[in-house]
Amino acid sequence: LLIACGALAREILDITKQLPAGAVEFTCLPAAWHNHPEKIVPGLKRKIDAAKKTDRNIVVIYGDCGTGGELDAYLESESIPRIPGPHCYEMFLGKPDFDAEMETELGTFFLTDYMVRHFERLVMKGMGLRQHPQLRDMYFGNYKRVLYIAQTDDPALQEKARAAAAMLALDFEYRFTGYGSFTDFISITSHTAGLANN
Repeated sequence: LLIACGALAREILDITKQLPAGAVEFTCLPAAWHNHPEKIVPGLKRKIDAAKKTDRNIVVIYGDCGTGGELDAYLESESIPRIPGPHCYEMFLGKPDFDAEMETELGTFFLTDYMVRHFERLVMKGMGLRQHPQLRDMYFGNYKRVLYIAQTDDPALQEKARAAAAMLALDFEYRFTGYGSFTDFISITSHTAGLANN
């Protein structure tokens, strides 16, 4: 059983379609909980408690996502693994490339396919910028660029990401990452679970 952040649902479904039928089951928590990280661990606990009544291996596909270490502390207490990395930006880019991007420009605002698709709701309305444009300098005054790390090669999303950078008055850069470390992690996890169950 993969329990994941809803912001990764599309990518994880694409990956799991490549696996043998029945290799994994997938469920996710609401993507909006990025804005309410206090809900993440209790929500995971409910799903894990229900899953433990069955005979399934459980793996978590989540970054810390603002839980301040609570997520890892809980998962360690339950001996449940999660994908390595503090957040999905590093997971998509890989640690060496993520570190290099931070070395290049610390003031980087990252976008993923999910964030580009929902930029208006998550950023412009969700952060109050549409109603209060003056908040732009408060939130993004120390940022220099938007870096769109793309999971798909979609020209329409690239244009939408470029427009998002313009709305934030930031430089725009693009990197195609595909699914980064998610593919290998899910494939290895499902294979290992299959061996354990045989």
